[in-house]
Amino acid sequence: MDNLTHFNEQNRSKMVDVTNKEITSRSATATGQITMKPETLQRIHEGKIKKGDVLAVAQVAGIMAAKQTSSLIPMCHLINLTGVDIHFEDDDASTVTANATVKTKSVTGVEIEALLAVQTALLTIYDMCKAIDRGMVISDVHVVEKMGGKSGHFVFNDQEN
Repeated sequence: MDNLTHFNEQNRSKMVDVTNKEITSRSATATGQITMKPETLQRIHEGKIKKGDVLAVAQVAGIMAAKQTSSLIPMCHLINLTGVDIHFEDDDASTVTANATVKTKSVTGVEIEALLAVQTALLTIYDMCKAIDRGMVISDVHVVEKMGGKSGHFVFNDQEN
């Protein structure tokens, strides 16, 4: 079993020392879904949500969240992000999928930044639509792909998880 790296010799939390790691190009893509009433998705399509353009606001919120990850997740390093891109797809029925890709040239990866971007985008959709649909469900948030660094390339395989 691998040793957990976020504990010191006293078994207390620590931020992992990445001082001697090599700077490499790294990227991570995460995804997640929010399921809602069909009428809610229709109103998003028609621009009839009183708070504004739901997906535009969610996209900006997700980007902002990725940039603030180290402020929210205690053991995450402050990373200079070189790119954050969020895309939305929907099934024309009741589900919106958010996909976030985050990039950097750094000594550590950006998986948490991508996950936080997706979660925040989905939470923003919930927040903007909750007045008409409190039963929305956020689900299936996970890393789709990760590239770069010592651990190499990872692609999510539903069969293994």
